[in-house]
Amino acid sequence: MNDHKDSHGVSRRQFVTLSGTIGAAGLLAGAGAAGSAAATADPVYGEPLTGSCPTPPPPGGANPCPPAQLQALCGSPTDTDPLWRDVQSCTQGTPGPNCLHVTPNYVVLHGSPQNQQNYLLLPSCRIKGIECPFITTSAAANYWNDAWENARSGGSVPVQYPNIGLGINSQIARRFDQLHIHMAGVRPSTQRRLQELEMTGRMATQPSQWAASQYQVAVSGPPGAGDRTYRALRLPNLGQNLFTLLSRYVVVPNGLAMANQTLIVVPKMTAAGFAGTFYVLNSDPSLHDGTSTCDFLLVYR
Repeated sequence: MNDHKDSHGVSRRQFVTLSGTIGAAGLLAGAGAAGSAAATADPVYGEPLTGSCPTPPPPGGANPCPPAQLQALCGSPTDTDPLWRDVQSCTQGTPGPNCLHVTPNYVVLHGSPQNQQNYLLLPSCRIKGIECPFITTSAAANYWNDAWENARSGGSVPVQYPNIGLGINSQIARRFDQLHIHMAGVRPSTQRRLQELEMTGRMATQPSQWAASQYQVAVSGPPGAGDRTYRALRLPNLGQNLFTLLSRYVVVPNGLAMANQTLIVVPKMTAAGFAGTFYVLNSDPSLHDGTSTCDFLLVYR
């Protein structure tokens, strides 16, 4: 398997070696690759902001973790992935300065570049990524709602950006193998486009409609990157497990691979603030101009 390099020329093999000495938070990752099936590397989180205010753990403590028989797909607690090591450092013993928010179910870390609009939410369970079948079960924590509750205005680690975006990359697009939801910004043009699609009836309003061709829409990325095609769904809340909805209504009926999927959540915002609606976008290389990464729409700097 070929080593992958970041923008500073550090190979993945070198990164893992270095991370054992200086920690994953000390290295930066680059981004950028074009094409419908191309991937951009996940930003790696750096130093945290200070002043975060922990909240009490959820009633009943932590949700269950994937059982041992799923370790081949979901990972083993003895794995040495840098992000998983950092989750362990937050949840075992005294949390260090990189641990912005720690609960029994997840931790929040800073993203790179370090600023107030770029964070990561990671399960405290060992979960490699979107391909782990455990995350679609009723036993799994609702990580998307957790990410929103942290990223929103007044949340534990609020994203300081006019429009918020939450996203997860596919297995083929990500750099590290511990599930992480990006909590970042989205461009005003993305927010406008999604509201336009909602007004013109181009968004599914029921999860059962999500894969229908009329709800496959083009959304522009950064200038010069062109459009990408997404399956668009509007939801009134994040009370349902989005991984479950994706698997049940998109992946399984169409014979797709969960590992190839990307998910992006964009809360609807108006001049008055959050409008009580969430736009949920999904894409993969099976779509014309589809993509397996959320990085076309999220703004990290």
